[in-house]
Amino acid sequence: MTSQPQHNFKDHFSTQSKEYAIYRPNYPSVLFEYLNSVVAKHKTAWDCGTGTGQVALELTNYFDKIYASDASKNQIKNAIRHPKIEYFLSVAETTSLPDQSIDLITVAQAAHWFNLEAFYEEVKRVITSKGILAMWCYGFFQIPPDEERLESALQEFYNNIDSYWPPERQLVNNQYKTIPFPFNEIKSPQILMQKEWTINQLVGYLLTWSSTQRFIKEKGQNMMFNKLEAIINSVSSAEKLITITWPIYWRIGSLC
Repeated sequence: MTSQPQHNFKDHFSTQSKEYAIYRPNYPSVLFEYLNSVVAKHKTAWDCGTGTGQVALELTNYFDKIYASDASKNQIKNAIRHPKIEYFLSVAETTSLPDQSIDLITVAQAAHWFNLEAFYEEVKRVITSKGILAMWCYGFFQIPPDEERLESALQEFYNNIDSYWPPERQLVNNQYKTIPFPFNEIKSPQILMQKEWTINQLVGYLLTWSSTQRFIKEKGQNMMFNKLEAIINSVSSAEKLITITWPIYWRIGSLC
């Protein structure tokens, strides 16, 4: 199943797709258990903007068949393979999925890149009568309050890369609250992601950010290295584990 990327797709992640797969945080099992509880049927799911297939893989525990699409060839190339998952190259707004064929549509950390009006029309075309659309994002992470030196170094890093975020990022900063959502909305629970990372793992994650990559492209690797070195030097030990927490922000609903 293929559908060539259209709708002025902006590929912010292909150049670091392998690193994206390694360093991106994993969604907790409680998130998928919640989705399982609100979906009436569990035959098919579509993970739109799948990236390397992290969400699609989790959905295999609950659905018979998962379609997973992304407009980035490199993301699909590096995606996790599973017999229940069918990956295909496609923009979100126009796919070759059959009408009224999908019980659950998930969009994780990707809806802010879409032409939402066109995407919603596609959702209404492919979703079943009792199907669910679930879109979520996570913004800046939180660290323990006693990590004051690290917090200060991270804040300086944020200030340096702030102007390099694409404008769509503002929707994430607003926790998806300002995204139009023409569906019957369901109140969702508060869910957190957490990781225990060393400082080098945290830096690896920062390097997957599109703003970081844009900064490097304009200013060069050496200048970015200096910024990251300050973060590395802010902790007492390179082996020390730091608790990283991301709140998840939801928009979830049904056609009726």
